[in-house]
Amino acid sequence: MTDHAAPSAPLPAPSDDTAERLARLRLIRSPKVGPVTYRRLIAEYGSGADALAALPQIAAKAGVSGYAVYSKSAAQAEIRAAQSCAARALFLGEAAYPATLAALSDAPPFLWAIGDLDLLTRPMVGMVGTRNASALGLRMARAVARDLGQAGIVTASGLARGIDTAVHHASLSTGTVAVMAGGVDVIYPPENAKLAAQIGLRLSEMPMGRAPQARHFPRRNRIISGLSRGIVVIEAALRSGSMITARMAAEQGREVMAVPGHPLDTRASGCNLLLREGAHLIREARDVLVALDLDGAFAPAPASAEPPDPAAARDITHHDSPHAMILSFIGAGAVSEDHLARVSAMPSADLARHLTELELAGEITRSAGGMVARSDHSAAEPAAQRHQTAA
Repeated sequence: MTDHAAPSAPLPAPSDDTAERLARLRLIRSPKVGPVTYRRLIAEYGSGADALAALPQIAAKAGVSGYAVYSKSAAQAEIRAAQSCAARALFLGEAAYPATLAALSDAPPFLWAIGDLDLLTRPMVGMVGTRNASALGLRMARAVARDLGQAGIVTASGLARGIDTAVHHASLSTGTVAVMAGGVDVIYPPENAKLAAQIGLRLSEMPMGRAPQARHFPRRNRIISGLSRGIVVIEAALRSGSMITARMAAEQGREVMAVPGHPLDTRASGCNLLLREGAHLIREARDVLVALDLDGAFAPAPASAEPPDPAAARDITHHDSPHAMILSFIGAGAVSEDHLARVSAMPSADLARHLTELELAGEITRSAGGMVARSDHSAAEPAAQRHQTAA
């Protein structure tokens, strides 16, 4: 176990005094104050107000000239923005702050939350994967998330396209948490705005109104794994955010689980590597519950219970062409044309025409029973890489 999960002394909760809560917000928003420094300053000075007052002098001793703490007016503006969208502040040390996350040495000192905080008291499993998911990957994500929810498990994911979106959609009725890379009020990608409004709880450590940037996603990922008893990875390239989440989960002492994939599909390369390194192999929700010693709660729905989910299909507008969208749903394993019609939300006649064009172009092969698979040369390279699909 590494420092990420190293136990530390409990941090005293801020009092109900508005001034102290404001001081703690200003402290964590001040330059060069990260989670570990914040925790040390509170422990040393006893309050956010005293730590904030000492910060310029501490910076000067460290050779930092002209250091300025986060202004009171900026903090007050952030609080007003939070109030306008019904966001609640969760400070490290408070009872409402998630206990599994609080145990980490680099736990976020502060979170904005929109939604049902009771979800944080239930067992949680993180589920992550590629944005450029195949039809089988999306189907697996929905099935596992749905059955975990029926067993009383809350899912956590990052509201991204692909696997994240499928997980959240499948868990809306049973409980799902979206951890945001930007402000809790900034929905990314924009097409998930309707989904975000339906999600049980949204969390972020970022300031209100902050647009997500690339460097924010690893920080977001440590929260997903920190909230969870374990992480399930469904389709992930070797170098991907999902693999970062899996590594963080292992460092935090969480169970790492992965769904195997075809060796020729680069979307499965990360999952297959995790399995080779000892991750739990996941074929269904029961495997997740067994890995977490929760299998006594399992009560799965029959396989036929999965309804059509056009809302979970990715928007064609973020693909360069219908061909790119169709190819993105097909892995190295064969899928049925009926399944492609459902997940793509494309009229059957249009789908049949595009499949014929793809077959003539050598991109796919079709077999008896209406089954479709990627051709040998295209299976190893997802459509997004060849067609420059938007993220």
